[in-house]
Amino acid sequence: MRQIVLDTETTGLSPQDGDRIIEIGCVELINRQLTGNNRHYYLNPERDIHEDALRVHGITREFLADKPRFADIAAELIDYLRGAELIIHNAPFDLGFLDAEFARLGQGPTRSLVDGVIDTLVLAKEMWPGKRNGLDALCDRLGVDNSGRQLHGALLDAELLADVYICMTRGQESLVIDVHTDGGGAALRQQVDLAALPLPVLRASADECAAHEALLAALDKESKGATVWRRFEHAAPGAPVNG
Repeated sequence: MRQIVLDTETTGLSPQDGDRIIEIGCVELINRQLTGNNRHYYLNPERDIHEDALRVHGITREFLADKPRFADIAAELIDYLRGAELIIHNAPFDLGFLDAEFARLGQGPTRSLVDGVIDTLVLAKEMWPGKRNGLDALCDRLGVDNSGRQLHGALLDAELLADVYICMTRGQESLVIDVHTDGGGAALRQQVDLAALPLPVLRASADECAAHEALLAALDKESKGATVWRRFEHAAPGAPVNG
C-alpha cells in the first residue's frame, strides 16, 4: 500500500480570495514504512504573503522570488501523487489549495488523482474527543520528537505527521512482525506474516478440568449457589439471565 503524507504552506487562508501555495512537503510510506522517496517544493506565488501567514511559517516573498511556480512542478507532482492514498492533517485546507492550483491549469480535483484521503485531524478527534488535536499536541501525546519545529514547514510537518499517523494507527490488526537478522555482519529486515501459520489449540487435561470444577464447586458453596456462571449454565439458549 502506497501512502503520501502531505502538507502545504500558503500565502493566507483562502484560495477563493486568491491565496496561493508557497511550499509543499510530501513523505512516502509503502506498507507503513518510510521509503525516503519524498518531495519538497518552494513555490513563487506571484503575490504578497499575509502578515499572519508570515508569522506562522516565516517564508518571505523575497526568498520565493527565484523559485518555480506551481505550473512548473505540477506535472511532476501529479505523477508522484497519482494512485496513492493521501494522509493530511485538516485535509479540507490543503485540498482546497491544491484543487485551486490544479484548476488554474485545467486539471481535475486532487481526489480524482489519488486513491483516497485520510484526515488525521478527524481521526484524532474521534480518538481523543474534546482534547487539543493540533500537530504539536499530537506529537506531545504520542511521544514524537518535535523539538525542531520552531516555525511551520511543509516537509518537516509532513515528516512529523508520518510518525504521528503510524503511532495513531499502531493497533495490531494482523500478526505481522519485523525480524532483524545478521547476514554476514549486515542487518537484514524481513517481514514475517504469522497469520499464515496454524495456531495451536491447547486443551485442558482431565486433571485440569477436574481441578477447575472443584474450584467452581467451592465458590458455589461459599456464595450459596449465587454464582453468575451457574445461572448462565442452566439458562435456555438465547434466554435472558436476570441479575
